[in-house]
Amino acid sequence: MTVVLNQSFTGVGIGAVLLLVALGLTLTFGQMGVINMAHGEFIMAGAYTAYVLQRSVDGTGLSLLLALPPAFLVAGTIGALLEWLLVRRLYARPLDTLLVTWGVSLMLQQLARDVFGAPNVQTRAPDLLTGNVSVAGVTLAANRLAILGLALLSVLALTLVLRLTPLGRRIRAVVQNRDLAEVSGIATERVDRTTFFIGSGLAGVAGVALTLVGPIGPTMGTNYIVDAFLVVVVGGIGQLKGSVITAFALGVLQSVLEYSTTVSVAKVAVLVAIVAFLQWRPQGLYTLRTRSLA
Repeated sequence: MTVVLNQSFTGVGIGAVLLLVALGLTLTFGQMGVINMAHGEFIMAGAYTAYVLQRSVDGTGLSLLLALPPAFLVAGTIGALLEWLLVRRLYARPLDTLLVTWGVSLMLQQLARDVFGAPNVQTRAPDLLTGNVSVAGVTLAANRLAILGLALLSVLALTLVLRLTPLGRRIRAVVQNRDLAEVSGIATERVDRTTFFIGSGLAGVAGVALTLVGPIGPTMGTNYIVDAFLVVVVGGIGQLKGSVITAFALGVLQSVLEYSTTVSVAKVAVLVAIVAFLQWRPQGLYTLRTRSLA
């Protein structure tokens, strides 16, 4: 039972990382239809923001917490600029957004090498997040608990914004029927840019969290981008609750398979399971309900 609980918590920790990484894509890809291959570089931007801030306020023990708002703003601003300069011209051509954002991702990676150098760098986690916590014989990593808490808070904040605020209602209106939203007086271009800003900013928050579990480098985002797209697609395009369920389900499945096999075999098995699921239910766990006749 102890082994089962330990592996389950490990899986929840992996799921929390996947959820944080995929949360921004739920907006930019799931709700806007943009295949944003530069999402990983927004994660990298958030991680480097935490690195720069820690060098400035080293020794406070709060640098990673203080880095969350700046990381959100930095990554969100980069995303808004990308939307304004390029993406807004390609909304009707999703495959073109894949090629354009992939090129932008390569440019951002090279910019990071020029500014910070090619070797990976590391942030120092606060002492509070460096140990383990034992509960009923189960060992819980403090840094994974912090990531889990941050992921749940991010989901809660995004849900409240989408459900309770005028901005959230405008976003949902544009997603469900863009033409009707325009004739109703909603400035769809402004909504698109704001949505892209929020989705990219959430990627920056994920980058700060990922500094707790690995090094920071120009290509760190490429390690997570495929998994993030898988979470959004399996959960259902634009469905926040589907992304939450899928992220934790894939995390637990991967943890169990890694314990009984190897990391490589577990990755392959998870991918096979995803392909099989999408063959059975190609629309994902949840679908967007609309009144469209198309």
